[in-house]
Amino acid sequence: MTTTMPASTASGSTASGSRASGSAVSGLPQGAFDDDPRRYEHLTKIRLEDPEAIARAARERKPHPGVVLGKQNFIVAADHPARGALAAQGRPEAMADRRELLDRLQIALANPAVDGVLASPDIMDDLLLLGALDGKLLFGSMNRGGLAGFVNEFDDRFTGHTAAALEAIGATGGKMLTRICLGDPATASILEATARAIDALAERRLVAMVEPFLSSWVDGKVTNDLSADAVIKSVAIASGLGSTSAYTWMKLPVVAEMERVMASTTMPTVLLGGDPAGHQDEVFAEWGKALALPGVQGLTVGRTMLYPADGDVAGAVAAAASLLHTEEIPAGDYAKEAQK
Repeated sequence: MTTTMPASTASGSTASGSRASGSAVSGLPQGAFDDDPRRYEHLTKIRLEDPEAIARAARERKPHPGVVLGKQNFIVAADHPARGALAAQGRPEAMADRRELLDRLQIALANPAVDGVLASPDIMDDLLLLGALDGKLLFGSMNRGGLAGFVNEFDDRFTGHTAAALEAIGATGGKMLTRICLGDPATASILEATARAIDALAERRLVAMVEPFLSSWVDGKVTNDLSADAVIKSVAIASGLGSTSAYTWMKLPVVAEMERVMASTTMPTVLLGGDPAGHQDEVFAEWGKALALPGVQGLTVGRTMLYPADGDVAGAVAAAASLLHTEEIPAGDYAKEAQK
C-alpha cells in the first residue's frame, strides 16, 4: 500500500522549527495508512538538532477552553506502549509500529469532537511537534513502571510524567493507574506514591485522574475484579488518597450495575475503554447507558477506536463521539436529564 502524505507533512518542521506542519492524515481512505518509512523522519531531525522545539510547541499551543458539567469530554488514550502493552483487537504487536500509531492518533484528534489525549511523554512530545494538540486537553501518564507481565507488576512506579513536567507543558493533569492487591505488599507503596502524586498535582491546580482497580494474581497474571462491589471498593480507597480531593477525577471501567458504581462518588468520572472482546456495537451501547448517569464527564478510550476491527478509525471515533452529551447542564438539572 502506498498512500502519499502531503508534502507539508513529509518535508519537516515549520520555519520556526518548533512544530511540524499540520498533517492531512485524516484525509486517508478508510483503513489506509501511509507506508512511507520516512514520513516521520522530520521528528527525528527535530529531536536530534533542536530538542527545545518540544517545549516551544507546548508554549505556543492553543489551550482547551475548559471543562464544564454536562458537556462530556472525549479523550483518546495512547499510553499503553510505555507499559509494554502492545496488543489490540487480538493482535499482540498492533501498537508496535509508532508511525502507524501516530497516523491513527492524528485521524482521531482531527475530529473536533475529540477533546484531548492521554499519553506517555514520548507520544505527547511527538503530537506536540506535529501540531496535533491545539485546543485539546492534555493528560500525562505518570506511572508506567508496572510493566505488563513483569514479576513485580504491582510495584507500579512513577516513571512517566511528573507534576512539574505537566505544569511546564500546560497540561490539564496527570493520570495514574492504581491497582490494589490485598495479597501483594507492593500495594502499600503504590498507594503512597499515588497520594503524593495527587498532592503534587493539586499544588499546581492540575487534575489527578485516578484509575483504581481491585486486582489479584490469577495463574501468574494480574487480573482486575470487574464486579460492581470491587469497583465500588476501589473507588472508596482511591478517593481518600492525598491530602485533598479537590482536583481528583476517577477513571472507571463500564461494568454491570454501573448505577451503583456512580453512586459511590461525587468526583468527576470518565469511562475507560480497555480492549473489549465484544462487538463494537455492543460495547458502544454499554458506554451509551453509562454516559447517561450523573457524574460521568466523558470517555477516555484508546485501542477500541484506534484499532477497530474494520480498520475505520475515523468511523469508530465518530460513532463513539455520537454517544456524548455536549450540552452544558446546570447541576440541579443533571439528575432530571439523566432520567430522559
